[in-house]
Amino acid sequence: MIGRLRGILIEKNPPGLLIDVSGVGYELEAPMTTFYRLPELGLETTLYTHFVVRDDAQLLYGFADKSERQLFRTLIRVNGVGPKLALAILSGMEAEMFARSVHEQDASMLTRIPGVGKKTAERLIVEMKDRLDEWQSALAPLEMAAAGKPVAATPSHDPIQDAISALVALGYRPQEASKAISAVQDESLGTDELIRQALKAMV
Repeated sequence: MIGRLRGILIEKNPPGLLIDVSGVGYELEAPMTTFYRLPELGLETTLYTHFVVRDDAQLLYGFADKSERQLFRTLIRVNGVGPKLALAILSGMEAEMFARSVHEQDASMLTRIPGVGKKTAERLIVEMKDRLDEWQSALAPLEMAAAGKPVAATPSHDPIQDAISALVALGYRPQEASKAISAVQDESLGTDELIRQALKAMV
């Protein structure tokens, strides 16, 4: 079991990351809440990880802190919610809003997240409501991450196109992604901040 990695951040292309740990490159996937807290390329970072072994693949998921990883692990225990959908949930909705949607049984709010249909939303409400005590411990630090601590933009040829590509990778349609990024007023922002503001507006 791989529980934590500390190494040099080599690549970040949402949702994918590449971290060099003593000469070995580890590929991970991470939610946008983690991306907001990453350092610039070439700097050291530490991520808590969740390792998944399938018949056709071995997958590693990275998180900024233990609370975020715990929330991810709680989500994937819900029937019908796999790692990919759990990442989309963490990326597409702030923790406080997710908790409120569960408490208020607001399935329509949850269905705004790409990949979450009506049945999945209803299942999330029923099953997560029973696990809120466990999940609640993850809320405070995750909420801080979702609110976003601005990080320096990764050098990019076109931050706008990179942000659109990242949203498409998270499950949004190209037209939705383009429209959301275009709606962000300040085009001088870096890729990470463009993504954060676009996701916030779309939820």
